[in-house]
Amino acid sequence: MTLIPRFSAVSAAALALGLMAAPAVQALDLGQLSAEERAAFGEEVRAYLLENPEVILEAVNKLEQQQAADDAARDDALVVENMTALHDDGFSWIGGNPDGDITLVEFMDYRCGYCRRAAPEVEQLVSGDGNIRLIIKEFPILGEASVLTSRFAIATRLIAGDEAYKDVHDALISLSGEPNEGTLRRLADGLDLDADAILARMADPEIARQLQETRALAQQLSISGTPTFVLGDELLRGYLPADQMEAIVADIREKRS
Repeated sequence: MTLIPRFSAVSAAALALGLMAAPAVQALDLGQLSAEERAAFGEEVRAYLLENPEVILEAVNKLEQQQAADDAARDDALVVENMTALHDDGFSWIGGNPDGDITLVEFMDYRCGYCRRAAPEVEQLVSGDGNIRLIIKEFPILGEASVLTSRFAIATRLIAGDEAYKDVHDALISLSGEPNEGTLRRLADGLDLDADAILARMADPEIARQLQETRALAQQLSISGTPTFVLGDELLRGYLPADQMEAIVADIREKRS
């Protein structure tokens, strides 16, 4: 096997994987190699990788770490750009401590299994901490049943206010079976709410506007799944248990101190 004298198997493999930055390696121009030299170079790289397969894993890990860092930086920028819409859209329900030092925003869907799993974790975090402001973004993405329940929740808030919304929100997140007018009516009746007024209000164009604005905000943030959280200025995609969110809250406060 022939290889141009200035390159070893190690430097060849390093060039192919981008794991080394030695000047000699950087100086190599593959376009200047002959067909025979290219073939020899490829064989040396292949032989090196077969003898040292851990190099491939190292390269993959390095790539994944870089991608994760790039994704996090992109998410941070998106949150900063959309902070006003996240915290002050004029219609999303605000609970917890309205004057809390940290804000938790949740994009959720009542028919989402992970949203249901996250609900007690969010409640534990907010009630246990006492200084977190919670903002709920109605983001129904799992079909007509999701849209129906979000419309019902928003209509409740428009008709009966924030406290009634929270009661309905908690009931919907644990509602079993497919929601329909009958189940929603019984839910409203069980909470001493005006079922007729709420059901009639569900067709209000204002509700459609709110849902559309939230969907547009989600698109701006590249959010396509639920639950998605914005805790402080950190975008968290997917379910997180309370202890992990508590750790993030502690880290945010430590950085501010």
